[in-house]
Amino acid sequence: MDTFSGSGLACLRGGRVVFAGLDFALRAGEAMLLVGPNGSGKSTLLRLMAGLLRPMEGELRWNGQPIGDDPDGHRGRLAYLGHHDPVKPVLSAAENLAFWAALDGRPRASVEGALERFGIAHLAEVPGRFLSAGQKRRVNLARLLLSGASLWLLDEPTTALDQQAAAAFREATAAHCEAGGMAVLATHVELGLPAVRRLALDAFAPTEAMP
Repeated sequence: MDTFSGSGLACLRGGRVVFAGLDFALRAGEAMLLVGPNGSGKSTLLRLMAGLLRPMEGELRWNGQPIGDDPDGHRGRLAYLGHHDPVKPVLSAAENLAFWAALDGRPRASVEGALERFGIAHLAEVPGRFLSAGQKRRVNLARLLLSGASLWLLDEPTTALDQQAAAAFREATAAHCEAGGMAVLATHVELGLPAVRRLALDAFAPTEAMP
């Protein structure tokens, strides 16, 4: 069973220690919510998990091995969704997904099903520049279904979504975990995911004695 863990993590951003002494452990089939006030380091921790930042202290491990030992392998097992939805304005919704599917070595035939899953199959041929913020978010959530990634790292994934799309996201995430995947989600709202774990980042706020 795959495991993803971090021990003694500390991160310095803009000359400020955001969190310190942070530990977590996640197993295949589990989802974890990152919660805490603004500035507590939820987005920063996701970027550390994705290998986009390096911790000031501590280590991240996959199945007991430091992710720094095989950074390409780690990138290949994860899908990261940040605040910005990278939808190319001149490509249609379907073309955007086909582009990402090709990068991940996934079949183009699966694009239609991913669009259908998030209720935007009717927008398949609409250029990205004409999509609303919520529609762009749906396109990028559909990317998750095409990625084949075992680890989903998601920053405020339900931003700009209506109730129908949020429900589709919950179902997709639950199915991903039931199939043995993992998901880490930073959020300020209740997502309604079953059996989800919580990591409160304000519990790892640095003390005044730290440099």
